[in-house]
Amino acid sequence: MKDLLRTEDLSRADIDLLLDTAADFAKNPLRSVAALAHRTVAIYMTKPSTRTRLASETAVAHLGGTPIFIRGDELQIGRGETIADTARVISGFASAMIVRTFAQADVDELGRHATIPIINGLTDSDHPTQLLADWLTIREVFGADVSGRKFTYIGDGNNMAHAWLTMGAILGAHVVAATPSGDWAPDPAAVATAERIAAKTGGKVEVLHDPEAAAKGSSVLYTDVWMSMGDPESERTAKLKALSPFKVTNELMALTAPDGIFMHCLPAHRGEEVSAEVIDGPRSHIWREAYHRRTTIQAILYHLTRGELQGSALLS
Repeated sequence: MKDLLRTEDLSRADIDLLLDTAADFAKNPLRSVAALAHRTVAIYMTKPSTRTRLASETAVAHLGGTPIFIRGDELQIGRGETIADTARVISGFASAMIVRTFAQADVDELGRHATIPIINGLTDSDHPTQLLADWLTIREVFGADVSGRKFTYIGDGNNMAHAWLTMGAILGAHVVAATPSGDWAPDPAAVATAERIAAKTGGKVEVLHDPEAAAKGSSVLYTDVWMSMGDPESERTAKLKALSPFKVTNELMALTAPDGIFMHCLPAHRGEEVSAEVIDGPRSHIWREAYHRRTTIQAILYHLTRGELQGSALLS
């Protein structure tokens, strides 16, 4: 496995390895401080970032490497150079590249033409690095055995909903996405991928349109902002109206399992997708979740640059 382009690229063994290593990095960030010594990692972002940028640069530094941050307007891509040419050039200077951008097709093309590992740090379709941080947090709270538990994403059927269903399916978990029907439901192709994987792993994938039914008995209620970067402002009024029943409140959290927790990939809009009482309350695990963006990206870089991830061929 050369690249991490999509959540579905990962096998169960890969995820277990990455989470075990990330847990070690959480305890000892400098455990492998020479792993990227005298090497550079390009971090290319066309979308603003807090957690992904800080996590990526810190992860590279903790592995002994030098991060090179590149904004979208700082490459010749903005003046017409092809993605393929850019991939070949960067491959001559860096040992890996982390990309945070809009189109999944751009990340896929970088992967095809680069000779170094390309890591998807977020696209409009997927967010594999976030899901690794999420599941490390879940394992710290509940352990690795997810049998009998339900894990629910609630809100916009966006890239986070897609990644949530896919990662849960790989892990053999019962995962739910509760969204409005119609325009803001998950992409049917992403749901089909998760269902295909779950059929082989023993997981269970559900897409519901009733937030209370989705929350009932869940070990996790997870949400994301309702207006993502790139969403047309012309859709704001209609979208927020459709999503308003999916706001995570104390009343919704009361329907979860007794030990249920709240999670959010951040940034958050208090009072919109989640109430302040929930996100700042005792059942919220958002800060540990955010911290694990670094530990999991560090684990990805460590194993991917060493050629130690096998990929999801066993699920295909």
